[in-house]
Amino acid sequence: MSKKLSSFVMRNLLTILTVIGVVGGAVTGIIIRSTSPGSWSRRDVMYLAFPGELFLRMLKALIIPLLMSSVIHAIGSLDLSLSKKIAIRSILYYATTTICAVILGIILVLTIKPGVGGIAVDEQTKQADEKVPRHVLTQDTMLDLIRNLFPPNLVQACIAQSQTHLIEPENATERQMAKETWKFKERYEDTTNVLGLVTFSIIFGIALGKLGAKGKILLDFFESMSEAMMIITSWVIWISPLGVYFLVVAKMMEIKSFGELVGRLGLYFMTVLLGLFLHGFVTLSVIYFVAVRRLPFKVIGQLSQVLITAFGTASSSATMPITIQTMDKMGLDPRVTRFVIPIGASINMDGTALYEAVAAIFIAQLKNIEMSFGKTIAVCVTATAASIGAAGIPQAGLVTMVMVLDTVGLPSEEVINIIAVDWLLDRFRTTINVMCDCLGARLVDILSVGELGGVTASDRLNAEPTELVEMTKADSHI
Repeated sequence: MSKKLSSFVMRNLLTILTVIGVVGGAVTGIIIRSTSPGSWSRRDVMYLAFPGELFLRMLKALIIPLLMSSVIHAIGSLDLSLSKKIAIRSILYYATTTICAVILGIILVLTIKPGVGGIAVDEQTKQADEKVPRHVLTQDTMLDLIRNLFPPNLVQACIAQSQTHLIEPENATERQMAKETWKFKERYEDTTNVLGLVTFSIIFGIALGKLGAKGKILLDFFESMSEAMMIITSWVIWISPLGVYFLVVAKMMEIKSFGELVGRLGLYFMTVLLGLFLHGFVTLSVIYFVAVRRLPFKVIGQLSQVLITAFGTASSSATMPITIQTMDKMGLDPRVTRFVIPIGASINMDGTALYEAVAAIFIAQLKNIEMSFGKTIAVCVTATAASIGAAGIPQAGLVTMVMVLDTVGLPSEEVINIIAVDWLLDRFRTTINVMCDCLGARLVDILSVGELGGVTASDRLNAEPTELVEMTKADSHI
């Protein structure tokens, strides 16, 4: 028995250490807050978060070289017709899961009614609290999404992405007018334009594939670069328990009031959490079962390291190097993984879509605004669009939340009603986003196996991870 236990611990040592990091960080944060309340300044918390910040910086440094080399090699290694099939399967899966997430969120919030009888944040608290996210319109978000697909400068796309900013009028009368009449300008925000880099990489990969033998030198270069990035990822991943520990401790120290989490916002918090749980373990399981006639729980069990890292970093983009490495270890075809995962990290935000639908209707309930069927449908459509336009960075959902509130006819300042618990919900919804990406990659891998190589889908479904790795190597010649 002890031999089996020690074998299990050694196989899952990294995951166990990361779980200890998350739990230990939460406990440490609570202990520090209770023993020395109010004695920690923002600078003290910054020092505390420093090791975690270094871990995040290491992960983010891997995103661009890993993403571009992986996508270019994956697309260049596939024939054009197969690339189309994989892309269609991926987008169809992501669209289905996002719509299901929004519908589930709306059903739950209309059934539980967490905002009925609640107390909204008063005006004085709003003025003293954090700055509300920028003003934004649905059409601006969708246009920004399309703009970012085609970056004018690839170097700039590595460090910034385009965002339309509405300029709030100084005149009070003008502020009351429709936001469509406000002046606007394009700005470049300090966050990687993952979508633009993926688009360029896909086109570049197709071009190399069409070059044939002439393009093989470049394809080999990107393959070697991708493998080198995975080796570096395997080094960085061992820092994750320590990095996650300090990130969680620092975040616990930044909380203004635990009372708000379990008091005024407790029912809202539980509604979102229930929705995320049901979507992750019921809706996604049903979709997966319908597609491949197998339940995904065994696959989810192999994703523990990825999901814990997603929770700790609250960023699907930062988690991407670890996600790709884990998918490779599970035996998925790298050509599928390196195509599906980066796209998922860019546009697939199921957790964000569900959260925004729940939050908008929750605030409407707080303000006693009746939700007609038309308004509910509008929230459904806008939350879906907003989730696609949300960046894969911490608390990006708060920005797109503003345009969902506009749909219900609420001012953007009402975001302050949910901001107290957003930091924690953000971690849960990022975890579900990443889980959905991974299940999507597995599903597309199984559906595409007949076109990728000689192994049947049935063989891959029944194979153990180690056997899958050998099958994949034989099929893809890597």
